[in-house]
Amino acid sequence: MKVRAILNPRAGLAASRAREALLAGPWPDLDLIETRAPGHARELSSEAVGAGCDLVLAAGGDGTANEVAWGLLGSRTVFGLVPLGSGNGLARSLRIPLGARRAVSTLASGVVRSVDVGLANGRPFLNVAGAGLDAIIGADFQAHGHAGGRRGVLTYVRLSIPRAIRYQAHLWRLTAGEERFEGRALIVGFVNGRQYGGGAVIAPGARLDDGLLDIVVFEDAGTLEILANAPRLFLGTIEGFRRYRRIRAAAAVLESPSAFLHHRDGEPEPESARLEVRVEPRALRMLVPKNTAEDPEGPFLPVAP
Repeated sequence: MKVRAILNPRAGLAASRAREALLAGPWPDLDLIETRAPGHARELSSEAVGAGCDLVLAAGGDGTANEVAWGLLGSRTVFGLVPLGSGNGLARSLRIPLGARRAVSTLASGVVRSVDVGLANGRPFLNVAGAGLDAIIGADFQAHGHAGGRRGVLTYVRLSIPRAIRYQAHLWRLTAGEERFEGRALIVGFVNGRQYGGGAVIAPGARLDDGLLDIVVFEDAGTLEILANAPRLFLGTIEGFRRYRRIRAAAAVLESPSAFLHHRDGEPEPESARLEVRVEPRALRMLVPKNTAEDPEGPFLPVAP
């Protein structure tokens, strides 16, 4: 089996451990390359397809995973994820261990399943795209990291709280299948996996291969109400929040009177007044833990006997 591993060296100590785990892993023909700049991971994965690689592993955060998968779309090359980031939402939904050595060991006995891929204004996302408060916090988090600040879940929470207190809910018009929403909302999310990361489950029970996105709307609410219900994200009970709406659709359009930021897998995108989102069913072949693939309550539809 011809394998390429694409490693984001900005993950620091975690990247060093991942390098060791990958080189000591079960793939004797593994070719490991480090990324040099944004966009490089996509180039490397696309080159791997041309070189006839059977498997391409992304060792990094959600942004690295997104880029690597982007370069594989339309091919038969399998995508594998060794999570090194702060949120690791897709890895958590798939139950891929967060330690590099355990992740490599788990993937070595994994199985291939085809997963849906979302497109936001024509650009792919694997886990979550969205607009509103989460996009603004994501932009803050990225700017903080580029300025040399520490990353991680605690930093994300520290940046989130003052933003959430000051944030004025945006006015949206959402069309998703036959359903409509028009009004003020804190977040409009387009969810393929189940969670943002860090254990925050935004769409309990969502499936990665059902050909649909779970579109969630957090309607406008006061600060105290938000803080009182925030634990629901980590308890898997967010559907009990009265300001929470959920729509399942294959395509949607989000519009606003003024331009707004949006994100793809946590990566900020330029402002736009219109966001067109759709799903490409089972567009990516992915290596996942066997137990996850076979769990009837897991993120995949049960396989008929």
